[in-house]
Amino acid sequence: MRLSPLAAPALALLSVYAHEQTAAQAPVQASTQTSAEARLAAQNALFEQSWQTTLKLSPLLATNVGDYRYNDQLGDNSLAAIERRHAIEQEWMARIETISDAGFNDQDALSHVLFLRNLQQRSADYELKEYEMPINSQGGIHTALADLPLSVPFDSIKHYEDYIARLRQIPVAFAQTEEVLRAGVRDHLVPVKFLAAKIPEQCSGIIASDPFLLPLKKFPASFSDADKQRLTAEMTDVVNTVVIPAYRQFATFAEKDYIPYGRSELSIESLPQGKVRYQNDIHRLTTTNLTPAQIHAIGLSEYDRIVREMTALAKQNGYPDLPSFRKAIESDPKYVPHSAQQIVDDFAHYIAQMRPRLPELFTLIPAAPVTVEPIPGFQSAAATHYQSGTPDGRRPGRISVAVSDFAQRSLINDEAVAYHEGIPGHHMQISVAQTIPGLPEFRKHGGNSAYAEGWALYAEELGKEVGFYQDPGSDYGRLRSELFRAVRLVVDTGIHDMGWSRDQVVEYMRKSGAIDEPTIQSETDRYISWPGQADSYKLGQLKIRELRERARQQLGPHFDIRTFHDEVLNGGNLPLDLLELRINRWIEGQMPANAKN
Repeated sequence: MRLSPLAAPALALLSVYAHEQTAAQAPVQASTQTSAEARLAAQNALFEQSWQTTLKLSPLLATNVGDYRYNDQLGDNSLAAIERRHAIEQEWMARIETISDAGFNDQDALSHVLFLRNLQQRSADYELKEYEMPINSQGGIHTALADLPLSVPFDSIKHYEDYIARLRQIPVAFAQTEEVLRAGVRDHLVPVKFLAAKIPEQCSGIIASDPFLLPLKKFPASFSDADKQRLTAEMTDVVNTVVIPAYRQFATFAEKDYIPYGRSELSIESLPQGKVRYQNDIHRLTTTNLTPAQIHAIGLSEYDRIVREMTALAKQNGYPDLPSFRKAIESDPKYVPHSAQQIVDDFAHYIAQMRPRLPELFTLIPAAPVTVEPIPGFQSAAATHYQSGTPDGRRPGRISVAVSDFAQRSLINDEAVAYHEGIPGHHMQISVAQTIPGLPEFRKHGGNSAYAEGWALYAEELGKEVGFYQDPGSDYGRLRSELFRAVRLVVDTGIHDMGWSRDQVVEYMRKSGAIDEPTIQSETDRYISWPGQADSYKLGQLKIRELRERARQQLGPHFDIRTFHDEVLNGGNLPLDLLELRINRWIEGQMPANAKN
C-alpha cells in the first residue's frame, strides 16, 4: 500500500487566490489560437501554473516531492480555504476545456485528458463534501504531523528552523481540522463510532513516543555547539509548550465533540447520497465504472482460481490437499517471527536480493534508495505501506513495516509484500515516474490507486519469474498474498453495498486463510473506513495481466517482457483505460512491418 503525505490539501489564503486569478489571465488568449504550437504552449503554461500553485497551497506535498520553498508552513486547511481551492480548480477546468488537443502528440494529448479528468474527479469529491471526513482508521492530520521529523533531510540550519516554525503552527492546523470535522457532524458525514474512538488513543501514543524531538538525536557535524544548543532549546520548548498541549486538546475534542456523533452503520451507503458516494469512491480509486455487484463477482471468481493454484502447489510439495499443506506451513515455527526486528530484516533481505535481478525484467532501472523501518507504536493499526522519497534521492523512499504483536504474525507473506512495497513494486514505479523526462510535474507525482496498487500486486509475481520463491512456504505466501487481494473485492463490496457486519467480514477472512489474526482485525477496520481502496489492487493487477497476455499473443517472438514493463511504467500513473490505450499503441508499434499490413 502506498501512503501519501497529509491527503487534505493545505489551501490558500484569499490574497493568494487573488494573485492566481490575476496571473491566470496571460495564457487565456494563447489558448484560443488555432495553431497546435500555440495551444500546446497555453496548455503547458496552465500545467506549470497549476503545479506551482498546488505546491504553494500544499506545503506538505511540496516537501514530499523535494521542493523545500514552503518548509516553514503547514498551509491552510480551513473550510474557507477548501472553498477557495475549489474555485481555483473550477477556473483551471474551464481553461483546459478551451484548449483543443487536436494535433498534439500522444503524451501531450494524454496530459490534456488526465488534467481534465483529475479536476473533474476533485469536483465530484467536493460536491459530495468528501473533505468533511479527513480522518480514517489509517490516521489523519494527527498521524501525518507526527511524520514531520522524517520529512526532510535535516542537513542545514534552515531545515531545523523551518521545522520549528511548522511545529508552532500545529495548534492552528488542529483547530482548522476541528472546524472541518464539526461541519461533517452537521452534515451527518462522520466515521463509524468505534473507529473514531481510535483518535484519542493514537494521539496518546504519539505523545508517549514523542517523535518530534528526533531531529535532535543527530546533528550534522558542521553545526556549531552554539547552534546545537539554540536549536535544542527552541525545539524542546515548542514541543513541550505548543505541540504536546495541542495533541491533548485535539484528543479532548475527539472524545467530547466528535466520537459521540459517529455513525453505527458500517456501510458508506448509510451516509447522505450513499449509493452515489460509494460509486464515486470506486471510480476515483479504481478508475472503472464497475458496479459493486460486478466487483464482488470478480472477487469470488478470483478467489476460486487462486485456491486452485494453491491446491496445485500443495500437491507439488507432496500434500494431498490444500488444508494439509496450509496446516503444515502455517504451524511451522520457522515462519513465526522472534522479534519485530526480524520482520524488518526479512523485508530488507528480499529487497536486496531482487535489485541485481532487475535487468532481467526491465531496461529502465532507477537508482533511487529505499529504506525499511518498523511502523511506530502509535500507528499500530496501520498496514505495511510505502512512502515515496524525493526525485533527487536525498530523502529515500521508506517502507514502513507492520510489526505490532509480532509473535502473532507470520513471515510467510514477507517476500511477496517486500516486492510489492519495494522493488519492483511501489518504490520502483514511483521512482521511475518522478524522473520521466518531458512529462508535466502533475503526472510525475500522485495518480490513481488502481495503477499504483495494481502494479505493486503484479510486481509480487515477478520474483517467481527470476527464480525466487524457492521456499515452499514463501511461494505459498505469494499465492496467499494474491488471495488476500481477491478477498478484499468480496469484503469491501460486502461491507459497503451488501450490509455485511464486522463479524461477517472477520469470519470470511479467517476462513480464507489469507492473513494472520492481527492483520484481519486492522484490515477490517481499514475497509470500513476507506471504501473502494481495497478494490484497486486486484482490478489493476488483472488489467496489467490482460495487457501483457495481449502483447505476448500479438507480438509472438517479438515480445520482450523488459520493454513491455518499461512501457507500463514510463508513461507515469495512468487510469486503466488510458493505460490500455497506451499499451495497444505500443503493441502496434512493435509489430514487424509485414504484420501490420
